[in-house]
Amino acid sequence: MKKVVIFILAALFMTIGAACSIQTEPDEAETQPPAQTATDEPDAKETSEENKDDEPETSMPVQDEPSESQESETTETTEANTILLEVGEYTFTATLADNSTGEALVEKLAEGPVTINMRDYGSMEKVGGFGFNLPTNDEQISTEPGDLILYQGSAFVIYYAPNSWNFTRIGKINDVTTEELKEALGSGDVTVTILLP
Repeated sequence: MKKVVIFILAALFMTIGAACSIQTEPDEAETQPPAQTATDEPDAKETSEENKDDEPETSMPVQDEPSESQESETTETTEANTILLEVGEYTFTATLADNSTGEALVEKLAEGPVTINMRDYGSMEKVGGFGFNLPTNDEQISTEPGDLILYQGSAFVIYYAPNSWNFTRIGKINDVTTEELKEALGSGDVTVTILLP
């Protein structure tokens, strides 16, 4: 039995020794430095200084200024996603949801402003009919102050208090508080005009 164990250990040591002594040639890609262009070649002084310090050099990427056409596209995109709501002396800006409802509303508003007579409902919202249908994208939503909702395809709702239901989100009034909305909308009926900027 001892001879078998010694034989196995000897075979194991010879296998390990043979594996450690095998040398492989590196791939050609590993031995060649990356190609340099004329603008990438450092001058001799920089090369010697880099070799002295052996510290990696970091550089910040240069950011181009946006061109006028890029700024124009950004402005157009922002305006395409934005509507205005006029309530008496107040004007609110709202950002539209990225869905077919928002797109269809923009198309309708391109024909002209839409005025809606709205009434209070449930001490949490103002609701009124568009007078036309928009595509629905219903989902379970918990509303917040300033949410603009499409209900049953033709009712426009402005929330000033929370509610949860299956609605289509149209958008949200930007930077508005419950108090500001309540002050603008009042406690009774109100007329709201929706238009493009």
